[in-house]
Amino acid sequence: MTQTQTELLRADGSPLRILVVDDETNIAELICMALRYEGWETAMAHTGLKAVNAAREFEPDAVVLDVMLPDFDGVEVLRRIRGLRPELPVVFLTARDAVEDRIAGLSAGGDDYVTKPFSLEEVIVRLRGLLRRAGARQVDASSQLTVGDLTMDEDAHEVRRAGEEINLTPTEFQLLRYMMRNPKRVLSKAQMLDRVWNYDFAGQDNVVELFISYLRKKIDAGREPMIHTMRGVGYVLKPAAGTSSA
Repeated sequence: MTQTQTELLRADGSPLRILVVDDETNIAELICMALRYEGWETAMAHTGLKAVNAAREFEPDAVVLDVMLPDFDGVEVLRRIRGLRPELPVVFLTARDAVEDRIAGLSAGGDDYVTKPFSLEEVIVRLRGLLRRAGARQVDASSQLTVGDLTMDEDAHEVRRAGEEINLTPTEFQLLRYMMRNPKRVLSKAQMLDRVWNYDFAGQDNVVELFISYLRKKIDAGREPMIHTMRGVGYVLKPAAGTSSA
């Protein structure tokens, strides 16, 4: 994002809660991971019945709802949820893109509609729009990220290490930003693919390895390493020895 990022919160200042309903566990997990990256809390359900129960117990601020579920469909889930929470924003998610399916979902009271395959960024943009309209509290977030002696200005797209400017390509910038937003946390290749590239890019682990090598040449060359490989697990970014933590 080139514009100043706006953090969305509940009225009381706590993180927003999003319920993700999809019978494909891997897709639900990928969406939840992207939502947690935004700072939101998530809950998952893989059947209609569990979705209705989760809506009651988790008290979400919005729902990402798959139309095709193993017990009853998303339209019925929506009907039951709206019986509990009439104004709850809902984004339908489905592999079906026929016009009649879109009309059915929106006519049933859905607020938006995203068809598979989709980018995670698209789902987040749709949710942010709905949440703002629903009255989520907006707070301007700092565009400055700092991990040890490595700094990033997200608005200016500038990266420096120990004060020295580092030029990155757009993809390198996105990958480093993801790592800097999750310092000291081991990130798998799958997570990096899902967040930096589209989720349907899965399986191309060599792409992650290639871009990690590019970042190392620019970030770590001639310096104490910050990007570390956790063999068989993924990669972690952490402050170099002797520098202060973020």
